[in-house]
Amino acid sequence: MMGRYSLDEPGLIYANSGNVGFDPSRYTAFPADDDGIVPIMQTDWFDDDATNRVVEFIKVAWSPETLAENLKFVADSLGGKSGELPIDTIRRYLSTDFFKDHLKTYKKRPIYWLFSSGKEKAFEALVYLHRYNEGTLSRMRMEYVTPLQGRIASKIDQLGRDIDAAASTAAQNKLRKEQEKLKKQQAELVKFDEELRHYADMRIKLDLDDGVKVNYGKFGNLLAETKAITGGSDE
Repeated sequence: MMGRYSLDEPGLIYANSGNVGFDPSRYTAFPADDDGIVPIMQTDWFDDDATNRVVEFIKVAWSPETLAENLKFVADSLGGKSGELPIDTIRRYLSTDFFKDHLKTYKKRPIYWLFSSGKEKAFEALVYLHRYNEGTLSRMRMEYVTPLQGRIASKIDQLGRDIDAAASTAAQNKLRKEQEKLKKQQAELVKFDEELRHYADMRIKLDLDDGVKVNYGKFGNLLAETKAITGGSDE
Protein backbone atom coordinates (compact mmCIF):
# COMPACT_ATOMS: atom_id res chain seq x y z
CA MET A 1 0.00 0.00 0.00
CA MET A 2 2.76 2.46 0.95
CA GLY A 3 5.42 1.00 -1.30
CA ARG A 4 7.56 -0.81 1.24
CA TYR A 5 6.62 -4.12 -0.36
CA SER A 6 5.11 -5.17 -3.69
CA LEU A 7 3.03 -8.06 -4.97
CA ASP A 8 5.31 -8.13 -8.03
CA GLU A 9 8.62 -8.78 -6.31
CA PRO A 10 9.77 -10.57 -3.14
CA GLY A 11 11.43 -8.78 -0.26
CA LEU A 12 11.80 -5.14 0.72
CA ILE A 13 11.24 -2.83 -2.25
CA TYR A 14 11.60 0.74 -0.96
CA ALA A 15 13.35 1.99 2.17
CA ASN A 16 15.37 4.94 0.92
CA SER A 17 14.85 8.51 2.08
CA GLY A 18 12.75 11.43 0.86
CA ASN A 19 10.93 9.39 -1.79
CA VAL A 20 14.14 9.58 -3.86
CA GLY A 21 14.38 6.75 -6.35
CA PHE A 22 10.85 5.54 -5.74
CA ASP A 23 9.75 3.62 -8.84
CA PRO A 24 5.97 3.21 -9.33
CA SER A 25 6.57 0.70 -12.14
CA ARG A 26 7.56 -1.90 -9.55
CA TYR A 27 3.97 -2.00 -8.30
CA THR A 28 1.84 -3.09 -11.24
CA ALA A 29 -0.40 -5.74 -9.64
CA PHE A 30 -1.37 -3.42 -6.78
CA PRO A 31 -0.17 0.18 -7.23
CA ALA A 32 1.59 1.81 -4.31
CA ASP A 33 0.03 5.00 -3.00
CA ASP A 34 0.99 8.02 -5.09
CA ASP A 35 2.50 10.05 -2.26
CA GLY A 36 2.89 7.75 0.75
CA ILE A 37 -0.03 9.47 2.53
CA VAL A 38 -2.96 7.21 3.41
CA PRO A 39 -5.92 8.64 5.39
CA ILE A 40 -7.30 6.53 8.24
CA MET A 41 -10.84 7.79 8.73
CA GLN A 42 -13.80 6.79 10.88
CA THR A 43 -16.05 7.96 8.03
CA ASP A 44 -15.67 7.09 4.36
CA TRP A 45 -14.64 10.57 3.21
CA PHE A 46 -11.92 9.51 0.72
CA ASP A 47 -11.84 6.85 -2.00
CA ASP A 48 -8.18 6.16 -1.26
CA ASP A 49 -8.36 5.89 2.52
CA ALA A 50 -6.82 2.89 4.29
CA THR A 51 -10.06 0.91 4.48
CA ASN A 52 -10.82 1.24 0.78
CA ARG A 53 -7.24 0.42 -0.09
CA VAL A 54 -7.38 -2.73 2.04
CA VAL A 55 -10.49 -3.82 0.16
CA GLU A 56 -8.77 -3.23 -3.18
CA PHE A 57 -5.71 -5.14 -2.01
CA ILE A 58 -7.81 -8.14 -1.03
CA LYS A 59 -9.51 -8.10 -4.43
CA VAL A 60 -6.14 -8.15 -6.20
CA ALA A 61 -4.25 -10.52 -3.91
CA TRP A 62 -7.00 -13.13 -3.95
CA SER A 63 -10.10 -12.72 -6.12
CA PRO A 64 -13.05 -10.32 -6.48
CA GLU A 65 -15.33 -13.36 -6.44
CA THR A 66 -14.28 -14.25 -2.89
CA LEU A 67 -14.13 -10.67 -1.57
CA ALA A 68 -17.05 -11.02 0.85
CA GLU A 69 -15.63 -14.25 2.28
CA ASN A 70 -12.16 -12.77 2.67
CA LEU A 71 -13.44 -9.55 4.27
CA LYS A 72 -15.34 -11.64 6.80
CA PHE A 73 -12.21 -13.66 7.53
CA VAL A 74 -10.21 -10.48 8.15
CA ALA A 75 -12.98 -8.97 10.28
CA ASP A 76 -13.31 -12.10 12.37
CA SER A 77 -9.54 -12.06 12.93
CA LEU A 78 -9.82 -8.46 14.15
CA GLY A 79 -12.62 -9.25 16.59
CA GLY A 80 -15.70 -8.09 14.76
CA LYS A 81 -18.62 -7.07 16.95
CA SER A 82 -22.05 -8.69 16.76
CA GLY A 83 -24.08 -7.10 13.98
CA GLU A 84 -21.08 -5.18 12.63
CA LEU A 85 -20.40 -5.42 8.91
CA PRO A 86 -16.91 -6.73 8.03
CA ILE A 87 -15.99 -3.48 6.30
CA ASP A 88 -16.99 -1.53 9.42
CA THR A 89 -14.88 -3.82 11.61
CA ILE A 90 -11.87 -3.19 9.39
CA ARG A 91 -12.49 0.57 9.41
CA ARG A 92 -12.85 0.60 13.20
CA TYR A 93 -9.63 -1.38 13.68
CA LEU A 94 -7.64 0.85 11.38
CA SER A 95 -8.96 3.99 13.07
CA THR A 96 -8.57 2.89 16.69
CA ASP A 97 -6.09 0.02 17.02
CA PHE A 98 -3.76 -0.28 14.03
CA PHE A 99 -1.28 2.37 15.15
CA LYS A 100 -1.22 0.98 18.69
CA ASP A 101 -0.31 -2.43 17.30
CA HIS A 102 2.25 -0.87 14.97
CA LEU A 103 3.96 0.85 17.91
CA LYS A 104 4.15 -2.44 19.78
CA THR A 105 5.55 -4.27 16.75
CA TYR A 106 8.22 -1.63 16.15
CA LYS A 107 8.88 -0.96 19.85
CA LYS A 108 7.80 2.69 19.65
CA ARG A 109 9.96 3.39 16.60
CA PRO A 110 7.27 3.34 13.88
CA ILE A 111 7.95 3.38 10.15
CA TYR A 112 4.38 4.52 9.49
CA TRP A 113 3.71 7.83 11.22
CA LEU A 114 0.22 8.86 12.31
CA PHE A 115 -0.67 12.49 11.66
CA SER A 116 -3.75 13.27 13.75
CA SER A 117 -5.97 16.30 14.29
CA GLY A 118 -6.71 15.18 17.86
CA LYS A 119 -9.16 13.27 20.04
CA GLU A 120 -12.15 13.93 17.76
CA LYS A 121 -10.28 12.18 14.92
CA ALA A 122 -11.48 14.70 12.36
CA PHE A 123 -8.50 13.79 10.20
CA GLU A 124 -5.84 11.13 10.54
CA ALA A 125 -3.38 9.79 8.02
CA LEU A 126 -0.41 7.47 7.91
CA VAL A 127 2.79 8.57 6.20
CA TYR A 128 5.55 6.12 5.35
CA LEU A 129 8.63 7.80 6.79
CA HIS A 130 10.90 6.66 3.94
CA ARG A 131 8.64 8.41 1.42
CA TYR A 132 8.19 11.62 3.43
CA ASN A 133 9.75 14.66 1.79
CA GLU A 134 9.63 18.44 2.17
CA GLY A 135 6.41 18.65 0.16
CA THR A 136 4.47 15.95 2.02
CA LEU A 137 2.66 18.26 4.44
CA SER A 138 1.64 20.69 1.70
CA ARG A 139 0.25 17.80 -0.29
CA MET A 140 -1.60 16.54 2.78
CA ARG A 141 -3.30 19.92 3.10
CA MET A 142 -4.13 20.22 -0.59
CA GLU A 143 -5.32 16.67 -1.23
CA TYR A 144 -7.05 15.90 2.05
CA VAL A 145 -7.41 18.49 4.80
CA THR A 146 -8.75 21.38 2.70
CA PRO A 147 -11.28 19.22 0.80
CA LEU A 148 -12.35 17.57 4.05
CA GLN A 149 -13.20 20.93 5.61
CA GLY A 150 -15.58 21.60 2.72
CA ARG A 151 -17.16 18.16 2.95
CA ILE A 152 -17.73 18.42 6.68
CA ALA A 153 -19.29 21.88 6.31
CA SER A 154 -21.63 20.59 3.60
CA LYS A 155 -22.62 17.61 5.73
CA ILE A 156 -23.38 19.85 8.71
CA ASP A 157 -25.64 21.99 6.51
CA GLN A 158 -27.36 18.91 5.12
CA LEU A 159 -27.98 17.57 8.61
CA GLY A 160 -29.54 20.90 9.56
CA ARG A 161 -32.04 20.51 6.74
CA ASP A 162 -32.66 16.90 7.71
CA ILE A 163 -33.34 17.93 11.31
CA ASP A 164 -35.95 20.45 10.16
CA ALA A 165 -37.63 17.80 8.01
CA ALA A 166 -37.46 14.94 10.53
CA ALA A 167 -40.81 13.37 11.36
CA SER A 168 -40.13 12.62 15.02
CA THR A 169 -38.26 13.94 18.02
CA ALA A 170 -36.23 10.74 18.19
CA ALA A 171 -35.10 11.20 14.59
CA GLN A 172 -34.24 14.85 15.24
CA ASN A 173 -32.18 13.95 18.31
CA LYS A 174 -30.23 11.32 16.39
CA LEU A 175 -29.45 13.79 13.62
CA ARG A 176 -28.50 16.52 16.10
CA LYS A 177 -26.07 14.13 17.79
CA GLU A 178 -24.40 13.42 14.46
CA GLN A 179 -24.31 17.13 13.63
CA GLU A 180 -22.75 18.05 16.98
CA LYS A 181 -20.03 15.45 16.50
CA LEU A 182 -19.24 16.95 13.10
CA LYS A 183 -19.16 20.46 14.53
CA LYS A 184 -16.56 19.34 17.07
CA GLN A 185 -14.54 17.73 14.30
CA GLN A 186 -14.88 20.88 12.22
CA ALA A 187 -13.43 23.02 15.01
CA GLU A 188 -10.62 20.54 15.59
CA LEU A 189 -9.80 20.42 11.90
CA VAL A 190 -9.50 24.20 11.66
CA LYS A 191 -6.86 24.21 14.42
CA PHE A 192 -5.05 21.26 12.88
CA ASP A 193 -4.98 22.96 9.48
CA GLU A 194 -3.42 26.09 10.97
CA GLU A 195 -0.60 24.09 12.52
CA LEU A 196 -0.24 21.91 9.42
CA ARG A 197 0.15 25.02 7.26
CA HIS A 198 2.82 26.35 9.63
CA TYR A 199 4.89 23.18 9.42
CA ALA A 200 4.27 22.77 5.69
CA ASP A 201 5.76 26.22 5.14
CA MET A 202 8.86 25.13 7.06
CA ARG A 203 9.49 22.31 4.54
CA ILE A 204 11.04 20.08 7.18
CA LYS A 205 13.67 17.59 6.11
CA LEU A 206 14.31 14.26 7.81
CA ASP A 207 17.72 12.79 8.47
CA LEU A 208 17.09 9.09 8.94
CA ASP A 209 20.54 8.68 10.47
CA ASP A 210 19.25 10.64 13.47
CA GLY A 211 16.68 7.93 14.21
CA VAL A 212 12.93 7.94 14.63
CA LYS A 213 12.97 9.63 18.04
CA VAL A 214 14.64 12.82 16.77
CA ASN A 215 12.74 13.03 13.50
CA TYR A 216 9.32 12.30 14.99
CA GLY A 217 9.77 15.21 17.36
CA LYS A 218 10.07 17.77 14.55
CA PHE A 219 6.35 18.12 13.92
CA GLY A 220 4.92 19.63 17.09
CA ASN A 221 1.39 18.41 17.81
CA LEU A 222 0.72 17.11 14.31
CA LEU A 223 1.69 13.54 15.17
CA ALA A 224 -0.02 11.08 17.51
CA GLU A 225 1.78 9.53 20.49
CA THR A 226 4.67 12.00 20.27
CA LYS A 227 5.53 11.76 23.96
CA ALA A 228 5.59 7.95 23.92
CA ILE A 229 7.83 7.87 20.86
CA THR A 230 10.24 10.71 21.69
CA GLY A 231 10.36 10.26 25.46
CA GLY A 232 12.67 7.24 25.61
CA SER A 233 16.13 6.43 24.34
CA ASP A 234 16.49 5.83 20.61
CA GLU A 235 18.45 2.65 20.22
